[in-house]
Amino acid sequence: MKIDMAYGSGGKQTSSLINDIFLRNFDNKILAKMEDSAVLNVSGKIAYTTDSFVVTPLFFRGGDIGKVAVCGTVNDLLMMGAMPKYLTAGFIIEEGADVDALDQIAKSMALAAAEAKVKIVAGDTKVIEGKGGIYINTSGIGEIQRSGISISKCKNNDVIILSGNLGEHHAAIMSHRMGIENTIQSDCAPLRAMVKNLLEHDIKVHCMRDVTRGGLATVLNEVASSSSCGVEINETSLPISSEVRGFCDILGLDPLYMANEGKLIAVVPKAQAEKALALIKKSKYGENAAIIGKIKEGSGVTMTTALEGSRIIDILYGEGLPRIC
Repeated sequence: MKIDMAYGSGGKQTSSLINDIFLRNFDNKILAKMEDSAVLNVSGKIAYTTDSFVVTPLFFRGGDIGKVAVCGTVNDLLMMGAMPKYLTAGFIIEEGADVDALDQIAKSMALAAAEAKVKIVAGDTKVIEGKGGIYINTSGIGEIQRSGISISKCKNNDVIILSGNLGEHHAAIMSHRMGIENTIQSDCAPLRAMVKNLLEHDIKVHCMRDVTRGGLATVLNEVASSSSCGVEINETSLPISSEVRGFCDILGLDPLYMANEGKLIAVVPKAQAEKALALIKKSKYGENAAIIGKIKEGSGVTMTTALEGSRIIDILYGEGLPRIC
């Protein structure tokens, strides 16, 4: 069955879409009330974020647009030391979209939300003319568990930990688009358990960032700029799978600028670096974590290369790489 404009009319077809797909997959007491607004139980300081997701293809090895939408918003909250509690989900659906595909996307969102221990409590659906595309906006609220975590709080001699292999999401999307056969899967994942482990074991995290669009190089440049510091990383320490490295070599891509959807950097005091690394490695999705560099006096980002040279790592400018979303 395909979506047509009648599904956006507010009538019987709209109710069917909401009840048969969204309410069935996102079922919880708050959403089930179907009020004009969700009434939420939140105490203390909160973090709030919003993001929109436009992914081609909608389905790819390791995930789909629904999983990315939940994980992307959840991870943004976690990076501020907040435990996610509630999400909203807005759908813009082009006529011709497949109802079964929409149902599968909603199921993926429900599974990711369950893993992240977050409830989808409100939403909206609009149907527009088009060619079958589906676009999602998610907003999220989380309760702050640790105040003071900020991109501006990095200090000289802090250590930078990367939670896993670079470039997997970008490579998975591009492989699908280009018809390249490989086993690369998107790293799309909620990082709640990883962050929770760091906070509960009293790691004095100064900064956390999820390494998404723009890649590691862009995130590190943002750190250097906001904290008025220099960043130094080591090429030989960067975790990159052999398959992604080979994919990049063939296409002339740089993993430093490739998008990820389930990786973070944590900037921690040098004295706690090994403990923090061990905690991340023991966490789900953190088995390939590595210490990749440090904060130093100065400005900008430099990388010590495998040949022991020095390379300036600039921020991504313009398109740089083929866009994936």
